[in-house]
Amino acid sequence: SSKLPRNSSRTRVKNRCIFMGHPRSVYKLFRISRIVFCEVISKGSLIGINKSCWSSVE
Repeated sequence: SSKLPRNSSRTRVKNRCIFMGHPRSVYKLFRISRIVFCEVISKGSLIGINKSCWSSVE
């Protein structure tokens, strides 16, 4: 076994989502995972970020 605790590593703590604790695909600027990021954007909770629309305009 290791002498140091698991969460003593800075990268282990830093690279996790602050809501879900998800370790992969975490946006460093917001510290949230892509799943939470998509939910937050669709609700409109992040100021200055809009969900893009690629539908054709005629």
